[in-house]
Amino acid sequence: MARFIDRVQAPDGSSVYLCDENGSLICASTDLEIDSNELAEYVNRLVKGIQEGAPADYDVSIRDLDGQARGVYAAPVEIGKIDTGWMVYLTTPFDTILHPLNRFSTLFALLVAPCALALLALAWRSWTAGEQARRSDDIARALSNRYYAVYRVNFITDTYEMAKGSEYVSQRLPPKGPYPELLRVIGEVIEPEAFREFADSFSSAKIRKLADKRLQEFGEDFLRRFGEEYRWVSARVLFDETLRSDEVVLIFREIDAEKHQQFQERKLLQEALASAKRSEKAKQTFFSNMSHDMRTPLNAIQNLSALALEHVDQAEKCQSYLEKIAYSSRQLLGLVNDILDISRMEQRKVVLDNQRLDLARCVQNCASPFQLQAEAEQKQFVVECDLKDRYVLGNAARIDQILNNLLSNAFKFTEPGDRIFLGVHQVNGMERSQYQFVIQDSGIGMSEDFLPKLFEPYARETRFSQRKTPGTGLGMPLVKNLVTEMSGQIRVESHPGEGSVFTITIPFFILDPEPGSEPVQHDQPQPSPGALAGKKLLVAEDNMLNMEIATEVLSMEGIETVQAWNGREAVEHFSASAPYEIDAILMDMQMPEMDGCEAARAIRALARPDAKTVPIIAVTANAFAEDIAATTAAGMNAHVSKPIDFKLLCHTLSQLTGAEGKLH
Repeated sequence: MARFIDRVQAPDGSSVYLCDENGSLICASTDLEIDSNELAEYVNRLVKGIQEGAPADYDVSIRDLDGQARGVYAAPVEIGKIDTGWMVYLTTPFDTILHPLNRFSTLFALLVAPCALALLALAWRSWTAGEQARRSDDIARALSNRYYAVYRVNFITDTYEMAKGSEYVSQRLPPKGPYPELLRVIGEVIEPEAFREFADSFSSAKIRKLADKRLQEFGEDFLRRFGEEYRWVSARVLFDETLRSDEVVLIFREIDAEKHQQFQERKLLQEALASAKRSEKAKQTFFSNMSHDMRTPLNAIQNLSALALEHVDQAEKCQSYLEKIAYSSRQLLGLVNDILDISRMEQRKVVLDNQRLDLARCVQNCASPFQLQAEAEQKQFVVECDLKDRYVLGNAARIDQILNNLLSNAFKFTEPGDRIFLGVHQVNGMERSQYQFVIQDSGIGMSEDFLPKLFEPYARETRFSQRKTPGTGLGMPLVKNLVTEMSGQIRVESHPGEGSVFTITIPFFILDPEPGSEPVQHDQPQPSPGALAGKKLLVAEDNMLNMEIATEVLSMEGIETVQAWNGREAVEHFSASAPYEIDAILMDMQMPEMDGCEAARAIRALARPDAKTVPIIAVTANAFAEDIAATTAAGMNAHVSKPIDFKLLCHTLSQLTGAEGKLH
């Protein structure tokens, strides 16, 4: 065991221990600041390692009694060059050793940190700038791809610089050169007729003038040859502040598809304009004809009424005047109905209300009035109806309208002694059978030029007629539209002086005949005399003359009337009446305060026994299917149109009120 020699305490806290030649450390002192046992053990291990030739670790350490880390260092003691056999062991606190280094590290960090931040900022800025440059390049390439040639032109030095050349130009010119040479080569593929204009428009002198005006863009379109074909291209000169003041950019882009689309749109616009002008001219002709044709019956009504007033005491003359007034009124009503029908058909608002009908009876009913007209005008009228299945699903009113228009024209354009033929026959006998209607006349016929215009609204053939024929030119368009709505077809054959043949083919669903079923009747119904006497009718009408006429005609049938001048009064009068006192209600549709449908719903909602059963008849100037549907939805039982056919109204009242009287 070595003998403890001495310990020296350094000012910085380091301690030096002297040991014997064996390197053993004996810690006999009680004031040691280090665990002597730990130091002794370490020193013995260190000495042994040195003796065996193992180098001492630079970071060996122990902890003193305060827990502070200390470095331990050993060195032999020599006097001169003589080894004394003694070892010196030095322990020093790490804080003392590292304190200068910590200060240097702090200063170094303070110096390096701003530089590192600056480098990071520069790197980020460089990356974002590069990314932005790449995005800008992508945009530039995308824009450049739209143009097959891009040139930078100096209009002062009259030179060009090729940024992107077409295949034709790139093979013939260098990247830089005289601008006139560029124009010459480009001109070789331009349409010859357009080259002079192109050379003048894009010359240096012209570009200089445009630059003086501070124009930002200028260009023209022309045909350029690509291989063996010519296609449209657009040439543009661009002035920009990013360029030098004496430079512009000349670009070329193919626009063949766009140009053809523009031509097509222009053609469509021109055709639409021409069509609008034709339509406007046709409408002006229509309004002129309509004014004349409507004034004709109006003139008759007005003047015949004046004559009737002057000859009141002459019954025979008054009757003649009144019959002519009635005829003129029907003619005027027909014109109005045609105008309304054609307007609705143009808006595609025609609704076909198909019902069971006897087609043979429908045709006979339509032809009956023309038999009388044929006798009066000394014309031959033949009707043939050959039907295997006469009961079909169809619209009798629309069939009547088609045949009436065609027969009216046949009689209108024939002379005494001419022949008019109406034939109807069944083409086949399947479930949905084809029925063919043929209307033929031996009249004046139509010209070949007019036939394509026959079904155009407002058109009328006047070339071969020696007399003015009434009409608005709406009959044939109505017929064509109705036949089309019925999924049918119409064919016309006509020659001047030889007459015309109209062939209409319409499909109908065949219905089985029902025993005892009543065929559709188109004759005016005739109520039994006195059947309505004693009935009490509530009349809702806001027009004074219409109210007076309705009251007078109904009174002639023995009907007592209660007048209501709007829908609200109608509801109040019915509410104030005794139950079942009112036998029926005649309800106008368009009235102030409350219209007919509102009034009907209000009456049906009343808490009285007859509110749900009292017959309500709608009276309106609109007789279309949707108008009838609206009145039915409001709780009304029937519908009559203005001007009122009072025979039909009385027949309807007789059916709704019952033969015995009131509905209880």
